[in-house]
Amino acid sequence: MLRLGIPVIGVTDLPRAVAFWTAALNLVATEEWRSETWRTLNHADGSGQALGLLRSESPAEPRPRLHLDLYTDTAEEQQEEVRRLIGLGARAVDWDLYPPDPDFVVLADPDGNRFCVVDLSHAPSGGNRPTP
Repeated sequence: MLRLGIPVIGVTDLPRAVAFWTAALNLVATEEWRSETWRTLNHADGSGQALGLLRSESPAEPRPRLHLDLYTDTAEEQQEEVRRLIGLGARAVDWDLYPPDPDFVVLADPDGNRFCVVDLSHAPSGGNRPTP
């Protein structure tokens, strides 16, 4: 039976990406499938795999069709997390596709991969979290 695995992010500098994403999302790098071109990151609580990092020579897409959304519960938490992530090496993206009164902020990781920090209290769902 087919099942969804984990999201994989292409990166040019694997050690830098490991440092950023483990700190950003409280993940731990594992030895599982470790190689010069791959790292698996697990949830720190031991609940399993969370993210894969794959060394890539291709540049990050300026408008990726697939990206990560990272959730916060309030606007204040969103602002705090954006500042924290920038402190870890992310950068703010000049995103010309923001809707009026957006519920998300577009950032790029140290490799330029875009991701969003979403304030669920301001989301169109009215703060109702997606159900698993």
